[in-house]
Amino acid sequence: MENSTLSFYFRFTMFANIGHYRFMAFIFCLLLFIFTIFTNLLMIVVISQQITLHEPMYIFIACLSVNALYGSSGFFPRFLMDLLSDTHLISRPACFTQIYVIYSYASCELTVLSIMAYDRYIAVCLPLHYHTKMTLKTVVKLTALAWILPAFSLAACLCLSATLPLCGNEIHKVFCANWNVVKLSCVNTAVNNVVGMLLTVTTIFLPLFYILYTYLRIVAICWKSSAEFKGKVLESCLPHTISFVIYSIAGFCDVALSRNNLEVINPFIAVILSLVFVVIPPALNPLVYGLKLPEIRKHILRLF
Repeated sequence: MENSTLSFYFRFTMFANIGHYRFMAFIFCLLLFIFTIFTNLLMIVVISQQITLHEPMYIFIACLSVNALYGSSGFFPRFLMDLLSDTHLISRPACFTQIYVIYSYASCELTVLSIMAYDRYIAVCLPLHYHTKMTLKTVVKLTALAWILPAFSLAACLCLSATLPLCGNEIHKVFCANWNVVKLSCVNTAVNNVVGMLLTVTTIFLPLFYILYTYLRIVAICWKSSAEFKGKVLESCLPHTISFVIYSIAGFCDVALSRNNLEVINPFIAVILSLVFVVIPPALNPLVYGLKLPEIRKHILRLF
């Protein structure tokens, strides 16, 4: 029985640290899940129905909402079930499926934010060329690239991880993560580490540096411009900047947590930090764009 469990199932160990708070956590997370689904669906409906919002910036915002629905739907149902369960086992196929969904969501979030940064860069730094550069064909190509690149990169990485022989089955998290599974391997994981590093560089650091570069260029243009121009740029770029900062902090929490010994960290803090990047951005992005962008806010209020 132990060999069967070790071979085909993983055990989440951090649910034991939640204890009697699990029912309160379940209610809170269920409400958060409902809120996330509702607000992101609302954003998609408003942008798709209003012809005036059929512009690149709003289309990319709708892509963020679609990605939020994808990531939240891949995480919350299993997590809510585990909160009410006394056993926290997950099969290997289900575990690797969860890894793929959660981390493809995370990668897509960053690539979509990158193409949004490119859109704002063209709008601010090359305004006369905006409509010739940001055509519908370009928008479709950028959106497809933002989804396809993470999808194939993560598939290659997970194929390597899925073939590893494992000498343990305890995952010190509340959901499956690739690094936690690789650490259970009985053999040398140098190839996995190299592939993981390449994946990190292509889907995290390159988009991250590109976003920073575009916003430095935008700041340089604004520095020499009038107060009225700065106000318009701030109005269109601030929501994207807030989303980027929220996601960067959330992603840093997950990376820092995965590289540290969780046994020396307060269990409640460890659980909260492990959930930040998969819970907070999908819930906050609709609020940021819905409240900060007048065009979207106007149509939402009209809808209600």
